[in-house]
Parts: sequence; C-alpha cells; structure tokens
Amino acid sequence: MAENIFITDDFLLHSPAARTLYHDYAKAQPIFDYHCHLSPKDIAEDRQFENLTQIWIEGDHYKYRAMRANGVDEKFITGDATPYDKFLKWAETVPYTLRNPLYHWTHLELKNYFGITTLLDSDSAQAIYNEATALLQKPEYSVRNILRKMNVKVVGTTDDPTDDLRFHKKIKEDNFEIKVLPSFRPDKATEIEKGQDFLDWIQKLAKTVGYSITDFSNLIKVLQERHDFFHEMGCRISDHGHSNFYGEDYTETEVHIIFAKAMKGESVSVLEINKYKSAVLFELALMNKKKSWAQQFHVGAIRNNNAKMLQDIGPDQGFDSLGDLNMADNMSKFFGRLSQCDGLTNTIVYNLNPRDSEMFASMAANFNDGKVVGKMQYGAAWWFLDQKDGMEKQLNVLSNFGLLSRFVGMVTDSRSFLSFPRHEYFRRILCNVLGDEIEKGELPDDMKLIGSMVENICYKNAVAYFEIE
Repeated sequence: MAENIFITDDFLLHSPAARTLYHDYAKAQPIFDYHCHLSPKDIAEDRQFENLTQIWIEGDHYKYRAMRANGVDEKFITGDATPYDKFLKWAETVPYTLRNPLYHWTHLELKNYFGITTLLDSDSAQAIYNEATALLQKPEYSVRNILRKMNVKVVGTTDDPTDDLRFHKKIKEDNFEIKVLPSFRPDKATEIEKGQDFLDWIQKLAKTVGYSITDFSNLIKVLQERHDFFHEMGCRISDHGHSNFYGEDYTETEVHIIFAKAMKGESVSVLEINKYKSAVLFELALMNKKKSWAQQFHVGAIRNNNAKMLQDIGPDQGFDSLGDLNMADNMSKFFGRLSQCDGLTNTIVYNLNPRDSEMFASMAANFNDGKVVGKMQYGAAWWFLDQKDGMEKQLNVLSNFGLLSRFVGMVTDSRSFLSFPRHEYFRRILCNVLGDEIEKGELPDDMKLIGSMVENICYKNAVAYFEIE
C-alpha cells in the first residue's frame, strides 16, 4: 500500500516546546486507565479477535453515529452484513469524518497497533482489512499482549453489583502483571422509575446474595454486602452515571414508603423518584468514604432518545445526547450533605454539556478539605467532549478554576481494546497547550518544572490519588 503519512511523530505538536514536552516527558509514561468498559472476560480468556471489524467496529457507537449520518443502512452497522462489508462501509465513511475526532483516532489506531500509515478509504479498505486481520491472528495481538504493547499498567473496568467477578478472579490468579480491577457501578439500584426492569434487577440482586430484599433497609444492607465483596476483589473506585445530581430532602420513613410502593408495582411520582435516588446515592457515597474509595459521577446524558431504534435494536446503540438539566443546586446539596457528616470521599465529576463546565469545576472545588491533595477533581473531557476542542476547553476550565497540576488525567471510557491511543491524543494536546504558552512567554521556559507537571498529569497523579499501582 502506498504510504500517506498523516500521523507524524510531531502530530498536534506545533512548537519546539510542545515537542520537547511530549517526546521527553509525556510519551514514555505508562497508562493508568482508571475508567473504561473493557470486557474482563476478554482479558481473562486472553481473547484473539477474528478480524478487524470484530475488534474495531462492533459496539462502537461513535462509528455507528458517523455511519448513519453518512447514509449507511443499519444492516451494515448493527445488522447481519458480513464483517468485511461492515468494514467497507466504515472505510467509505472515514473520508467524510474530516474534522471529526474519529478521523484522528482512526489513523492513530491504524498506525499504533498495526503500523499502517495509509489513509483509510474505499480504495485502501481491502488491503488494510487483510493486513490488520492477518496481524490479529498472531499471538502478539491477543488481548493481554495488546495491553502490554500499549504500556498499560492499570485497567478499571465497570461492573454491576450482581457480577460475581469470576473473570477478575481468574486474571488475578493468573498473576497477570497488569492490574485489572473492578469498579462498582450500582446505577440500577437507583432506577426506580423503570418499573418492571427495576424489579427484575432487585430480584437478580437478591439471588446474588441468596436472600430476599424486602424493604429499603434490606436493600442498603445488600448493597453494602456487595460493596464489601468488590473491595475484597480489589475494587477501589465506584462509578455513577446519571442524567442529573440528586439532592432532594427526604426522611427515612418517606424512602421506605417509596421503595415499598415500587416493589408492589405501584407508580411513583417524580418527586418520589428524586427522593429515592438522593437517598440511595447518599448511602452509597458513605460506603465509598468508609472504604476510602474514590467515586466518579458521569452526569448529563439523555440516553436512548430514538424510541423506534430502541425498540428495533435495543439500548446503547448510539442514540444518546447531551442533556440540559439544571444541576447546580442538587450538586451543592448532595456534596454539602456528605461534607457535613464527613462522608465525602475523593470525588471526580464529569459533565457532558459544555454549558456546565465552569459550574462543575467551581462547584467541585467548594468541597476540597485541605487534607487530601486534589480531593475534588473536575474530570477529563467525557464522551461528546472527548475531542481536541473539548480537551482543550477542559484543560482551560480546570486551570482557571482549580489546579491543573493535580489533575489525574485521561481515561478511554471505551469498550474497545484499540482505544488506548486516546491517551496519546490527550497527551499531545496537553503538551501543545502548555508548549504554546511557553513560546508566548505566558509560562516559564523551564522544562524541568513544566515537564514534571506533564509526567504527573499523564500517570503519577493517578497513582497517588487512587493508591493503586
């Protein structure tokens, strides 16, 4: 294949200072991916993917959205087309993703994993598919070796409280040198508005522990039991994904009545839903504090907006969007209530609507306590903001409202084993922002000082913050 080298060694690095920061300080730092959605089963079994479509396109809702926008029939996205035909439709779409982050990610991933520097389009698709698929059959492209290849040191998966974590147990028993740790994601315990789906999950949770869940106190007891189990299995981080923060006032009696109504299949009001969610999240946060876990709040998505496609192909297929709910009051009440009883642990908040960036950063900073370095973190650019413009804005907001030097860095937030170049993408952008300001005289031309900050943001801050290495 003819080369068209686009991703050069100095990609996104537009000044001598930026290039020095990246190549001398950022590039060699290991990856601490404390939040992702990788499959523990695939890691435990050291999966070998059959073809490029399987590892690169299946389940990738970013690509799904781009293909739909390009007029690709659903058959070639989530349907029953052959793996190559799906890949070809993606290859045909790629030239139309110019200025979308997918264009950068696509060619970073082809280069970093497969050494392919040809631009992907319909003409190059067959050769690229054949070359990458052939490489995927080699032992060095098993899942565990991919993690080694990308210099990953820690992976934090996302796991439901009902999970028995048997795959994490196998990974640990195999003495795999890369830490693969579960994260506690108890969102379904809060989703009282989902009626039968909520009841089904409660029954699944009861089956997991071997006894019935009869009232709200019993539910919290069971969640504590699962929290304890996760801790024994190495979990040190919880994660919570919600459309809003919940800080509604409630009494213990009210929450017991609301839970009882839901368990009987009765409808619950919006106010009752908010009271219930506030209570459950408060109790979970206290558990996190008691165990000295860090907790993450990914807030602001409206999910599964396309009702027809939800019915046709199910949830989480690329039909989510930014929300525009007002969150400041609830955020203040929730963290304030925890702070008042010394129940607030290390916390990372991520917003999805860029309108809320300054509010999130300023609100989080209200609850630093002077005892823990960087306790309240304004998290990395997330989901729809996970692109060059979004990352630059996140760095600027964090710098203006907090301490960039204490930032715990980037995550992939991905289900794909080919997503680790997102760390490189972030690091290049970070170094370019800092390098540009050095060149302008807005930061000192002191590579030891700025370089040390870069190393910390890329890896070392996360090691200290999560106390996992």
